[in-house]
Amino acid sequence: MVLALVVLSGAVGLGILRGQAAPVESVSVDGTAASPVPSGELYVHVLGAVEHPGLYVLDLDARLVDALAAAGGTTDDADLASVNLARLLTDGEQIVVPVTGTAGTVPGAAAPSDDRIDLNTADQAALETLPRIGPAIAERIIAWREENGRFQSVDDLLAVPGIGEKLLEGIRDGARV
Repeated sequence: MVLALVVLSGAVGLGILRGQAAPVESVSVDGTAASPVPSGELYVHVLGAVEHPGLYVLDLDARLVDALAAAGGTTDDADLASVNLARLLTDGEQIVVPVTGTAGTVPGAAAPSDDRIDLNTADQAALETLPRIGPAIAERIIAWREENGRFQSVDDLLAVPGIGEKLLEGIRDGARV
C-alpha cells in the first residue's frame, strides 16, 4: 500500500512538472456541497474518446484543447471534427469527445426522452428545424456557442444577434439545453 502511494504521488508530481493537470476526485463525507473553486481555476469533467477520463482542474482561461491534453489526449477513434478545440471552457462543464460515427452520443447513455433541439449540441441543420430559424441565425447560434461556451438556459439565445423576445418565444418549446 505504501508503495502504491509513493507511485501515485510520483505520477501526480510528474504530471505537475510537465504542466499537465492531474485528475481530481472530490468526495464530500457528509454530503454537503463542496467548497467553491479558488479564483483562477475551473473544474471540467472530460469523458468519451480520451485516454484518461476524469475530473480536471485547469486555469480559468483554459480551452478545450487544454482539457484534452490534461486527459492524456484523445483515442485514435475520437471524432475531433465534432468539437471546437479552441473553445474557452466554463467551470463545471462536462466535455464528451465522441467516437467517430457517434457524434453527440455517450456509450451507455439513455437517449433524451424528448424531441426538442439541444442548443449545446445541435448542428446547423438541426437548428434550422426550429421555427423561423434559417441558415444565418443558425450560424450565429453556433458562433455564439463556440465563442461563449455552453448555453445555460434557452433564454441565453437573447444574446445571439438577431434573436429577440418574439423569436425566442416562438422557438422556446422546441429547444432545450
